Amino acid sequence: MASIATRKGDDGTTSLLYGQRVPKDHPQIEAVGAFDAVNVALGAARLANTDATVVALLLGIQQNLVALMGEVACAEADVGRYLESKLARITAADVQRLDDALAELESRKLPFDGWATPGANSRSLAFEQARVAARNAERRLSALPAHGRQVRPEVRQFTNRLSDLLWLLARAAES
Repeated sequence: MASIATRKGDDGTTSLLYGQRVPKDHPQIEAVGAFDAVNVALGAARLANTDATVVALLLGIQQNLVALMGEVACAEADVGRYLESKLARITAADVQRLDDALAELESRKLPFDGWATPGANSRSLAFEQARVAARNAERRLSALPAHGRQVRPEVRQFTNRLSDLLWLLARAAES
């Protein structure tokens, strides 16, 4: 079995999806790292929950994030190759799934009075930590076009809905 330590990054570079070497602080690598943090935070939120519907929703979102990170890790010149591949990607149906979950939570008329103060309980805190990570990732994603890497609308929409959903899940966990 090959070692995970390739030593290729010892010079401060890493690879994008199809092998192009970039600095480790490249905007796409920063974005992928931010989404990786979201994925980890969602794992913690999933572990803090016992509601099977919420757990399934979070697991599905984590799977979406793996696809999203793959797409974001693709150089602009390789986007066509990526879109023609069999690799998973965020779709309008994925965005709709988040919209449906948002609508269901909003229909509950969850109580909140002013700005939420995280820490009411461990479940809500896990969602708040994931929400903060998601907003950070969204900012990193939003910076990519200024660096020559366009982002598909579905990816931006998914990312934006995700943090809203996590905010509502935190409110639900408090009630």
